[in-house]
Amino acid sequence: MKYPENFKYTKEHEWVQVEGDEATIGITDHAQHELGDIVFVDLPKVGSKTTKGHTFGSVESVKAVSDIYAPVSGEIISVNDLLSKSPEKLNEDPHGAAWLIKLRLASPDETRDLLNAAEYEKYVGAES
Repeated sequence: MKYPENFKYTKEHEWVQVEGDEATIGITDHAQHELGDIVFVDLPKVGSKTTKGHTFGSVESVKAVSDIYAPVSGEIISVNDLLSKSPEKLNEDPHGAAWLIKLRLASPDETRDLLNAAEYEKYVGAES
């Protein structure tokens, strides 16, 4: 898997794409592969706030339920309603159509300590 260069990544297997003061967040291809067939996605309500490092939702697969951790802090401005009807989209397009949430960044500086694509690829390679 080639990971998008314009994303930042966490060691908990989330990605974030920052555009101005907004961030789009999802789980990585590695995460969806490890989870297996995804059957349910629990996402927060628009208007709620999340803090970097804290859980904001969960993904349930046929294997397990996994928490999703916020790579950055902010206010949720959008959730991907597609996933409530078609959670399997996370297995098909985790870096595209199956994004999880969009938020207004509380502190853009929080992205500094996240991994770039090459660092993340090295990390998941070492984890395997």
